[in-house]
Amino acid sequence: MTHAPSPAALLSAAACPVLVVKVGSALLVAPDGTVRREWLASLVDDIAARTSAGQRIVIVSSGAIALGARRLGLPKGGRASLEDAQAAAATGQIALSQCWAELLGDHAITAAQMLVTLDDLEDRRRFLNASATLRRLIALGVVPVINENDSVATEEIRFGDNDRLAARIAQAAGAGGVVLLSDVDGLYTANPKNDPEAKLVESVARIDARIRAMADGGSASGMGSGGMLSKLEAARIATSAGAHLAIANGTHDHPLARLAAGGRATVFTAGPQGKGRKLWLAGRMTARGRITVDAGAQAALAKGSSLLAAGATAVDGKFVRGDVIEILNASGETIARGLAEYDAGDAARIMGLRSDAIAEVLGYAPRSALVHRDQMVLL
Repeated sequence: MTHAPSPAALLSAAACPVLVVKVGSALLVAPDGTVRREWLASLVDDIAARTSAGQRIVIVSSGAIALGARRLGLPKGGRASLEDAQAAAATGQIALSQCWAELLGDHAITAAQMLVTLDDLEDRRRFLNASATLRRLIALGVVPVINENDSVATEEIRFGDNDRLAARIAQAAGAGGVVLLSDVDGLYTANPKNDPEAKLVESVARIDARIRAMADGGSASGMGSGGMLSKLEAARIATSAGAHLAIANGTHDHPLARLAAGGRATVFTAGPQGKGRKLWLAGRMTARGRITVDAGAQAALAKGSSLLAAGATAVDGKFVRGDVIEILNASGETIARGLAEYDAGDAARIMGLRSDAIAEVLGYAPRSALVHRDQMVLL
């Protein structure tokens, strides 16, 4: 799948052997905090049909906090405080998993549960472990049901929404596509609730400032944590990992069957798929620091060069050699991500210097680049 696919193509085993489907809280949980079981059963019917057709499905399911909040009688859907959210998640997750397992079991499909935190996918070793588990489950014909481990996650180490988690899981699972089931048909030129002239954007080849300006950061239901901005970030992560991503309406019964039959959606086209460490770098959500570069360095990076000290104009953050850092252009846009060859202090001392002047400043033989091209991925 190297060109812009139709939404239906994502539901094709031939075109997309492994598909990640994200289900949001507002779709799965009713306003009174109960599971929308009939709707969920229709979605599971769709998943069973895709599985019978040879497509492997991975589910990223929200809903634990909303379900737990009702059982515990917590205000604001369990989101009044971090402690409430953690307690609600611990209580609701067991009910959520049981529901998925029962409905999938009705189709003789085995479900598996995986709970992850941001650190599990940002740390290289733990990412590889999660990836190996996912791929083995898929090979065994199991449907993994994944959620963020909100019972232990804190504000500093959490995804915060399952849109971005779904994109990272797609990368770990080697999926060719992601479907984010939402309460709207996709990305509109403006918020359709406020602007009757807003039009659906059916395909996006590149996420730029114009596309980002169309997004609305709010969550319409009040139960979820992701709005359109989080979905654009998920699309960036997925497409940079070589997976197409669709935002589709999940409010109807049998939402996947509806999409396969020509339902409306916005599809973000995948870029070239990287490999190994570069693929992991492209999907990361956190960085220890930033280096800003001038126009000349930006042009050189685009041609495949390493980042040299001469092209750096600013160094921010606290990082050491080997940490992940972001590379920004003069406009403040992140254009690349890579592993630092210097710590922040030395990088700041040598920024703007030509290579032949670095040794005198540092007092030791310099490394060839601030970030080597073999440890860097363009975004």
